[in-house]
Amino acid sequence: MDVEGQRSAVVVGGGVGGLAAAVALHRAGWAVAVYERAPALEPIGAGLILWPNAVRALHALGLGDGLRSRAPALSGSGVRRPDGRWLSRTRGDQVISRYGGPQLAIVRADLTQLLASALPPGCLRLNATVTDVDAGGPDRRAAVHCGDRLIAADLVVAADGVNSRIRRALWPAQPPAEYCGYAAWRAMVRTRAVGTGAASETWGRAERFGVVPVGPDQVYVYATANAPARTPRADELSDLRTRFGRWHDPIPALLAAITPGDLLRHDILAVRPSLRRLHRGRVALLGDAAHAMEPNLGQGAGLAIEDAVVLAHAMAGDSAATAGPARYDRARVGRVTRLARQSRLLGRLTQSPSATVAALRDTAVRLVPDRVALRGFDAAAAWRPPVPPAWERP
Repeated sequence: MDVEGQRSAVVVGGGVGGLAAAVALHRAGWAVAVYERAPALEPIGAGLILWPNAVRALHALGLGDGLRSRAPALSGSGVRRPDGRWLSRTRGDQVISRYGGPQLAIVRADLTQLLASALPPGCLRLNATVTDVDAGGPDRRAAVHCGDRLIAADLVVAADGVNSRIRRALWPAQPPAEYCGYAAWRAMVRTRAVGTGAASETWGRAERFGVVPVGPDQVYVYATANAPARTPRADELSDLRTRFGRWHDPIPALLAAITPGDLLRHDILAVRPSLRRLHRGRVALLGDAAHAMEPNLGQGAGLAIEDAVVLAHAMAGDSAATAGPARYDRARVGRVTRLARQSRLLGRLTQSPSATVAALRDTAVRLVPDRVALRGFDAAAAWRPPVPPAWERP
């Protein structure tokens, strides 16, 4: 591409979605700058499960080789009761047969590093806080304010998270992200306590515990429980050990292996009601800034990476960079709204304190054949990137 005619994009936010958007646009020929307010790329979270849709999106970004070296495939997954009884189990080969690819497990820091390594030198601007945005228009470029600087661009990608400042500025009538009534705890554990290579999620009453092997001696663990918002206890780890210490193996051993400083706690927030538009002028919302949802489908990072691939595809051929955001909007808003609704429903079932609801839920899951239960993930996992990607076009 002629450098003099190269279009420019500003990405606000250096999380998974922002970095993926920068990679996608860079590979499509854009000059990209990522503005991240943190002084370093310190990922929030511990581990991730990447469903086949997310794996395909990363392959579309040209990151397949790096992904294989960092993310082992899960041999299976399932749902258990606190006494250890399995309610539902799915083998890894069943996932591959239905969706054409595996579920992968990865440390979030490794995914962040993989994305950042695909960016050109000087693209990432750390310790840079964007305070305001001008959405621009058909005859006017967009711009962001960063400190005392005004930075103009043909496209602004708002990937600044669930409490997005850009969303608040351009969608002032949209309510702030809503607390969903429960919190999540996450940690990476060094242990060989899990040796099967399969992930599991155990359902209690208004409590869950997840176990995800990430390599031979690392396990990603997470838990959820109903709790008041923004009221962390003095000793979160002791509280978790009390809550889940009598659940089935290897949960007690995993809790015992957690280092207190490695335990993260987050209130679960969601953008409600869902936005009907994901763009305004030359600004496109992406990832949690656009559609933060409850994490019950394991699709938060995956949908953000999908957003990045679709946005770059939508912007291809848009020399004025004005029609592409609307194309992106049309391609994404229906999908993310449906999945947010599905995730919210699953959250109501899994976080219900009612013994009756829990019993009916467990019975229903146990009675559904495993091959039929897997179909419930079709809406999320069957997605495929636009073909061909913008950066592979002649």
